[in-house]
Amino acid sequence: MFKSIIKVKYKSHFTQPQTNRAFNFQLVSKVKCAHTLQLSPAHFPPILCFSPPHPSLFTPPPPLLSSPPPNPSSSSSSSSTTPLKMSQRPYSPLSFCCALFIPLLFIHHVYASTSSTSSPQVQTLNTKPDIINPKLPPRTLSSSKKFEGSSDLVHLRYHMGPVLSSAPINIYLIWYGRWANSQKLLIKDFINSISPSTVAAKPSVSDWWRTVSLYTDQTGANVSRSMLIAGEYADSAYSHGTGLTRLTIQQVIASAVRSAPFPVDHKNGIYLILTSQDVTMQDFCRAVCGFHYFTFPSMVGYTLPYAWVGNSGKQCPEVCAYPFAVPGYMGGGGPGALKPPNGDVGVDGMISVIGHELAELSSNPLVNAWYAGEDPTAPTEIGDLCEGLYGTGGGGGYIGQVMRDRKGKTFNLNGRRGRKFLVQWIWSPELKACAGPNALD
Repeated sequence: MFKSIIKVKYKSHFTQPQTNRAFNFQLVSKVKCAHTLQLSPAHFPPILCFSPPHPSLFTPPPPLLSSPPPNPSSSSSSSSTTPLKMSQRPYSPLSFCCALFIPLLFIHHVYASTSSTSSPQVQTLNTKPDIINPKLPPRTLSSSKKFEGSSDLVHLRYHMGPVLSSAPINIYLIWYGRWANSQKLLIKDFINSISPSTVAAKPSVSDWWRTVSLYTDQTGANVSRSMLIAGEYADSAYSHGTGLTRLTIQQVIASAVRSAPFPVDHKNGIYLILTSQDVTMQDFCRAVCGFHYFTFPSMVGYTLPYAWVGNSGKQCPEVCAYPFAVPGYMGGGGPGALKPPNGDVGVDGMISVIGHELAELSSNPLVNAWYAGEDPTAPTEIGDLCEGLYGTGGGGGYIGQVMRDRKGKTFNLNGRRGRKFLVQWIWSPELKACAGPNALD
């Protein structure tokens, strides 16, 4: 007996978990065709199995081996009245065609329904296709010229921690290394320009700090608008060497506190450590130009908010004093270096970083208040959101619209004593965008 055995293995292409479905069809015929086909809807052949007709195709086949042999002694009348089993019935051309056609029709139906369902679709894991990846720039900038980079995708949240709301915020300066008096005076003029009582032309440093003062704690108290230099300490002897780490910087603070010029002011105080251009710091130039955190009681004896900023005048001005210095690869066709407003590339570059760190430290002193992201060890804070933005139209490596004086010096803020500064913008919780007082109306 000849058998045509067709095994069709169909692999589902639906988006549900994939399963294998096997359809086995045994067609009893005298066609010499034995195939095992692995088929999928995308590669389905029009003819599964075809062989030319054989002369004995329509001859009834012998009974199966499992069927009982016919009884010769039985009468013709009994055999005619007893129903024949399926394997004993005469094999007709119609039954063969039906046996071959019905499986083909079923498989064709499965193939047509599957291909029409899955072929035009592109499956993704994005269940909300209208949401933009927050790591990419927003599709459109704000239509207002007062701020740039607005986006509803920045989830800056309050984490119930304190802000520096007591007036004034006391700044304790630690000058580590050798500093010129002119450099110290320049930095102190910037810090003293933050208070609203300062007389300065518009746009002013005090106007810039107003954005920072919009942040509140859980009681509704705002970050203080006034700032006071409450003390200074000079460590010109490099008491902890010229190479510092994030832990040894806390020892520098401990030395200043133990030497008694500084009180322990953990509620209203900020300890600001400024290192000279010959002092190296862990991750300086490579990953950071400044950072802020709080001291460990095991290192200092108290939990004190502090910030560190280094002078990059000699080490990496093209990184931490940009745009007053530009990388070498930009010299051929990129924007040229801008003239610093006070003639000191290192210190003028430091002032923008100092403003960045003071804003973040006031709104997030213990790293449990205002920041975006879910990881408090790497928060995205109100200064990080606007890094590199100094004026209207900024973004994509362009600092934005800033001003120049008659000598070509670049600035965007005015301070006390006629000082001029170039300071980055801050994220506004009201506008949900980077904001600055020098924005064009």
